[in-house]
Amino acid sequence: MKYILPITLALLAVSAYAAEPAAAPTQLEAGLVNPGAIDKPAWFKESFLDLRDDIKEASAANKRLVLYFYQDGCPYCAKLIQDNFGKQSITDKTQKNFDVIAINMWGDRSVTAVDGKETTEKVFATDLKVQYTPTMLFLDETGTVVLRVNGYYAPEKFELALDFVSGKHEKNGSFKEYYSKLKAEGKAVNADKTYTLPNALPAPLRLQDARKDSKRPLLVVFAQQECDTCDELYNDILKRKEVAYSLSNLDLAQANPDDTANIQTPDGKEMTVAEWAKALEIKYSPSLVFFDTAGKEVFRTEAYFKAFHTHGALDYVTSSAYTWMPEFQRYLQHRREALAAHGFPADLME
Repeated sequence: MKYILPITLALLAVSAYAAEPAAAPTQLEAGLVNPGAIDKPAWFKESFLDLRDDIKEASAANKRLVLYFYQDGCPYCAKLIQDNFGKQSITDKTQKNFDVIAINMWGDRSVTAVDGKETTEKVFATDLKVQYTPTMLFLDETGTVVLRVNGYYAPEKFELALDFVSGKHEKNGSFKEYYSKLKAEGKAVNADKTYTLPNALPAPLRLQDARKDSKRPLLVVFAQQECDTCDELYNDILKRKEVAYSLSNLDLAQANPDDTANIQTPDGKEMTVAEWAKALEIKYSPSLVFFDTAGKEVFRTEAYFKAFHTHGALDYVTSSAYTWMPEFQRYLQHRREALAAHGFPADLME
């Protein structure tokens, strides 16, 4: 399913947690270890944030529009700017094919949506369900989001995302299908490794039947066999003691999004793993998808994360914080401040 910038943008009331912008000075005073704010590249477009005009101007220049959601103190935003846009090939390709507009996830600048309705950056981000930074929305000429990148992609995969959108390959299928085709042709190469999730439910997955008496949430790790970003998750992060404690509060399952084996989904549907992954719009390995006891998806991560954010995602679900604090970033901010107060400053990129 494609995400579409709202034709009628509802100005929903923001929760109390989203009412205040993230306070970088408080984080620094608490002794947190993160890279702080980082300047965006000078070639990013300076916009009045009237998206109607921005789309027209991009189309007139034979480009497409990218909305880049960021926040100060975001280590993955710094990694995007330094590692990805630090590569000349990526910078050249982006400048040639896209107008990039930076939007502060917690900002108060006025944004005019495609339908002409005015809102603020932070409400706009909330309405578009932006949970991570960086989040990048790639728009076509009508304002339809043809690719959504939630979180950080490594340079090689990020460059393939640029190729996918600039080449208008969304007309022929999803980014996952495009990426899989390139892998099959040897144009997208990862380390040839397989991974095992300890204490996971056995294959073939019968996720509703296996969990009929369980009161725990379910975590399904979608990971391809050839997956360089999976190596760190499986062989480092998931093996850490504090992360293992959090995993013990979940039912666990593992699925290869390319697998054609028949399974039963958490809500009782019968299909192949590949069909389920397509229905869930899984486009990144590894993706961590969380389900409640009724088999309904409640949260996911689908980009590169280090231990702090991965551990935070596990606790966000097992504590049910997602039910009363819908902004994951607010949850992480409180977590960082609480840890620092107890004498454990968080290294966000450890």
